[in-house]
Amino acid sequence: MLTKPSSASSSFFASFAESITKFSGSTIAFSSALALVVIWAAVGPIFHYSETWQLVINTGTTIITFLMVFLIQRAQNKDSLVLHLKLNELIAATKGASNRLINAQDFTESEINLIHQYYCLLAEKAKLDNDLGQTHSVEEAEENHAEKLSAHRD
Repeated sequence: MLTKPSSASSSFFASFAESITKFSGSTIAFSSALALVVIWAAVGPIFHYSETWQLVINTGTTIITFLMVFLIQRAQNKDSLVLHLKLNELIAATKGASNRLINAQDFTESEINLIHQYYCLLAEKAKLDNDLGQTHSVEEAEENHAEKLSAHRD
């Protein structure tokens, strides 16, 4: 049984980051940001459109953008990991699916390209089949390849 790692600081940060991520995508957050920009623009004449007036919006947006990049990346990493876990579960539970593709996200780029080429070849072979319901698996293709090699050697 898997246990959930827990640490007070990591748990606090995780929940804080998730709360900020959810809030930042809300209508209230957008409306607040829009209101701040409108207020900033409205006070421009009061400050004679000075460099300080411009610096306020530039600094504020830069800081918020900088921090949001990390929050968005964190959320994207979590979503990606969850998606991989779900796909791994489907592969592991599907009879006939190649278990070698579990954790494919950890493969090297050359391994991924090799597998991609293989599936492109399978897709081409599937197009040539008269029976559109026929499927091919990695194992079937390997067996067919081994049979062809042994027939060729004999």
